[in-house]
Amino acid sequence: MTAPAAKAAAEALTAKRAELEAQLAAMSAAPTSEAGGISFGKRVGEGTSMAVDRISSVAAHERLQDMLGDVHRALAKLDEGTYGVCDACGEAIAPERLEALPWAVRCVRDAGRVNRPGRRR
Repeated sequence: MTAPAAKAAAEALTAKRAELEAQLAAMSAAPTSEAGGISFGKRVGEGTSMAVDRISSVAAHERLQDMLGDVHRALAKLDEGTYGVCDACGEAIAPERLEALPWAVRCVRDAGRVNRPGRRR
């Protein structure tokens, strides 16, 4: 990887890290609503929609955490000189993939294997 390409990747990764950390901080902030508990009844109502919102928020938080982990790993790979090499198979990650997702640490084939339901990480 050329020095300008490495610098551009480092800048993109640093910006993405800051963005993800800000999103995670906002999600982790104390809720501003006065409703502390969620009550459920026989009908779909406010409590049910609040529960669905919280479940969705937890899932989104987990996805952001995973992405932040990949950003940290990609930054470490830049320092190691292994940026652009798949963590799973050791093959080169396609430049188009790195352009679209600078934090990619696995090639398309191995990323697909990891993210399929029922497959082990």
